[in-house]
Amino acid sequence: MEDHILVKDLHELTGKELTGFYLVMEKELREGKAGYYLRLKLQDRSGSISANIWTNAEKEAENFDEGDIIKIKGSVVSYKGQTQLTIQKVRYADHSEYHIEDFLSRSKKDPDFLSQELFRFIDSVENQYLKQLLKSIFEDKDFFSQFYLSPAAKSWHHNFIHGLLEHTVSVAQLCDFLCVQYPVNRDLLITGALLHDSSKVIEYNNKPNIDFTDLGRLVGHLSLADEMVCKKAGLINLFPSDLLMHVRHLILAHHGEYEKASVRLPQTLEALVLHLADNLDAQSTGVMQFIDSAPPGAKWTEFDKLNSRYYLIYQP
Repeated sequence: MEDHILVKDLHELTGKELTGFYLVMEKELREGKAGYYLRLKLQDRSGSISANIWTNAEKEAENFDEGDIIKIKGSVVSYKGQTQLTIQKVRYADHSEYHIEDFLSRSKKDPDFLSQELFRFIDSVENQYLKQLLKSIFEDKDFFSQFYLSPAAKSWHHNFIHGLLEHTVSVAQLCDFLCVQYPVNRDLLITGALLHDSSKVIEYNNKPNIDFTDLGRLVGHLSLADEMVCKKAGLINLFPSDLLMHVRHLILAHHGEYEKASVRLPQTLEALVLHLADNLDAQSTGVMQFIDSAPPGAKWTEFDKLNSRYYLIYQP
């Protein structure tokens, strides 16, 4: 097996040729002035990089798919201050040619510490019904083993192993702080923070290239989490129907807007605070990931297609 050159180190090879293995995150056949070209987004455990195949693009596009590991021969170039790859040769890579660990990005935070924080939040909930609900979900070993490893998104934020755990704890920490600032029900808000994305363990697969499952694409994690909470609460003796309604609303409204696939608009103070805390962590982490993937000395990040902007990298 050849030594792997990390994406984060490719800027050091600008103007030079390289041969290496990378995971195909995105593949798009585009039409340019001189004909079709293939635009790729490649990834390894250190980050991602854009790449282009300028010749025989239509034919090359048939040889591999998103989610495949490919072997490339190309050159490292700088375009508008961003490091990119121009690929001359590419082929599908056999499993025996690489170590899969080279392509699996992980949380930079200690997942065992994050787990302890999550269960610390559960223990801090005083309402007996909400605590029973949380324990019935997170103390299920099969569920938590999936939750522990799951990403929180496909591409924008926390799209790595342990990403869902990191995001959930971050949202709970934000909500815990906001409980001091605003007259919210802490037990209810913390419960919503811990459960709001819980069914992303079903929405996404856990392969090197994160993608939606069929159930995740057709039903979605808001509805799936609502269903799970209703089932678990139904097994708890005398679980108050009014309390369950509020928990369900937190889950179904946490995306905040119908245009962003929210089932309901936030219509309680707790639901509004949860939505804003969730969005703050997701958006801030997404931007941080753009900044972290920029080469040393870069003034601007790559273009963020989701939010239609570049980000200036502050360098005091």
